[in-house]
Amino acid sequence: MEKPTIIEAMNSADFFQPAFKDLSTWGSWQIFLKSCYGLPMTSDEMIIFKNCTGRENPNLEGYKEIYSVCGRRGGKSRISALIATYEAVLGGWNERLSKGERGWIFVIATDKSQAKIVLSYIKAMLEYFPGIVSRITEENIELRNQISISVKTCTFRASRGFSTVCVICDEVAFWRDETSANPAEEVINSILPGLVENGKLLGISTPYSKFGFLYQAYRDFFGKPDPDILIWKAPTLLMNPTYSTTTIDRLVRKDKVVFSAEYNAEFRDDVTNFLPEELIRQAMTHGGLPYDVKVGKYYGFLDPSGGRSDSFTLAISHRNGDKIIIDRIEERKPPFNPDSVVKEFAEILKAYKISTAVADRYGGIWPTSNFQKNGIFIKTAELDKSAIYLETQPLFSMGKIEIPNDEKLCLQFQALERRVRSGGKDSVDHPPGFHDDLANAVAGAAVLANEKSYWDEKDRESRMPVHAQKKNVDPILSAREEMDRFMRAEGAGVIDKKRTDPWNLKDEKI
Repeated sequence: MEKPTIIEAMNSADFFQPAFKDLSTWGSWQIFLKSCYGLPMTSDEMIIFKNCTGRENPNLEGYKEIYSVCGRRGGKSRISALIATYEAVLGGWNERLSKGERGWIFVIATDKSQAKIVLSYIKAMLEYFPGIVSRITEENIELRNQISISVKTCTFRASRGFSTVCVICDEVAFWRDETSANPAEEVINSILPGLVENGKLLGISTPYSKFGFLYQAYRDFFGKPDPDILIWKAPTLLMNPTYSTTTIDRLVRKDKVVFSAEYNAEFRDDVTNFLPEELIRQAMTHGGLPYDVKVGKYYGFLDPSGGRSDSFTLAISHRNGDKIIIDRIEERKPPFNPDSVVKEFAEILKAYKISTAVADRYGGIWPTSNFQKNGIFIKTAELDKSAIYLETQPLFSMGKIEIPNDEKLCLQFQALERRVRSGGKDSVDHPPGFHDDLANAVAGAAVLANEKSYWDEKDRESRMPVHAQKKNVDPILSAREEMDRFMRAEGAGVIDKKRTDPWNLKDEKI
């Protein structure tokens, strides 16, 4: 029997039709599948194709790379499973593989639990093909036709060394990996050389911010007549007309930016990359600096942890002219004994002649008492983490900071996201599932050493987001403007030392 097309298989009761309750509601997805495989379309279907791809005509040979930017609850996982199962069972790969060679289909996601959602759909669809499965485990399915299906996490090592016939990149806009700043790009670049001829790579996701791999692919290829790469962008209701319009309307009214991304497939304007990689790497100038008696004063900033999930970190800094130097960073990964780390860090602070240090305001009370037992006085940071990060941004943008050449520190700074908030005050934080313990300590130490900085209009502009207006003045900027006024009064002898020292450390004895 001649191999059916994926549309024929989807509509056939002998194959996948039982997996879709009402095929009439999957019409837009069928147009998507026709686009992927270069199948003929009607004039009405061509209208949807043009709207969702920005292209006048599809490639009649289909596409090797397909990226589907779709709203939430649109049916993405079911279609991903359909493509994977179709390629595994009806793709005819056993006829093209060498004797003894096994072809692989990978479902890759941020974590294996996410990937297993698609895998569960694949397992259900394979039940329509009795006898095809020879072995099944929690994360792998081995078929009798030389094909295996496996879930992987988003690491560039995921598919190296395999003959790959199909790859599903699930929710690729949200891929995170603390060993890489751009895991999606690295994973996909590692996949493509191992993808066999006529194999397919499907990246399918709800959109997120206007940075990262998926947005770059959309920006570079949407509406462009590329023969190998197709971008498909569609809202939830187009792909799943059964979803509740009332629910979408209610949620969009609640938060237009967030839920327009979730349901209308719009990339978010309120989340931006805090620091570009080139600025961070430009600042990485040394491997750590010992105590130097010529340095007037050192500063210490701590990001404490109880030893269960987060690292306990320390950064030491000083000022050299208009440059902020981060001399040393220390990290103790969990699990650890907090009392032992406090004692160790106290000795490091003493080695740099630091008797008073500042701790992140969320560290609680225990660091103060524990460090005091070891001869170090601890003050709690007056600025929250977001404000500290915002204060350090111009130091990077103007090349006024030098940090240790540490790859983990670089990755933590790269992962930071800046979010627009109402009232002109933005927030900066790590993405869900990430950590920023080293970056937080470094930023805090930089602000400590930068306590006398004079921010002119250009400096402020480099730190403030474009949307911030005079009518919505950032509180941190207001503090800086007040500081400027007192700094200008210094020559007149009326400066108030405590008012110009936000950390109130000037009078501490070394």
